[in-house]
Parts: sequence; structure tokens; C-alpha cells
Amino acid sequence: MAFNIFTNVVSLASARAARWLIFTGLFFTGFGILIITYPKFFATMAAVVFFLIGAGFFVTAAKIYLAARKWKKAVDTEPDSYRENVRLHIEEHPGESDYL
Repeated sequence: MAFNIFTNVVSLASARAARWLIFTGLFFTGFGILIITYPKFFATMAAVVFFLIGAGFFVTAAKIYLAARKWKKAVDTEPDSYRENVRLHIEEHPGESDYL
């Protein structure tokens, strides 16, 4: 007795992949034609995008630098008053003083 296990899953997957490839190919072809047609416009747009990305990196680096500087200043100026009247309890040697 022979079983026919074929389904349309493979056929549907390959058709979807073909549609995706056709769409992507048309998109990149059209985009390439636009770049050839208007090179100065797209060069300007690319320059603006790179400028904005660079400015974003600069602002982020400045924020990190200022936060680190503020944190360092807060740590350096913090008084050591929290260490006053500290008792150390050592249970291994009960006869010794509680203060070290």
C-alpha cells in the first residue's frame, strides 16, 4: 500500500520566496534608477543621515561623560561619616575587644 504524503507546503513556501525575491529585486532596481537620476539629491540625503547619526553619537558620548563625571564627583565628596561607631563582632574569639 503506497502513501502519498505530498502537501502544498513546499509549493507555497517556494511561491512566497519567489514573490519576496521579485519585490526585493524591483525595489532595489527602482532605487538604483532613482540614484542614477538624482545623484546630488541622494548624496545630500546620505550626508544628512550621516550627520544626524554622528551628532547622535556625540550627544550620547557627552551624556555618558557628564554622568560619569557627576558620579565621580559625588563619590569623591561623600563624607566617611557612615564609618563612625562601627563595631566588629568576632564570634571566634569572644574574649577580645569588640573594637579593632
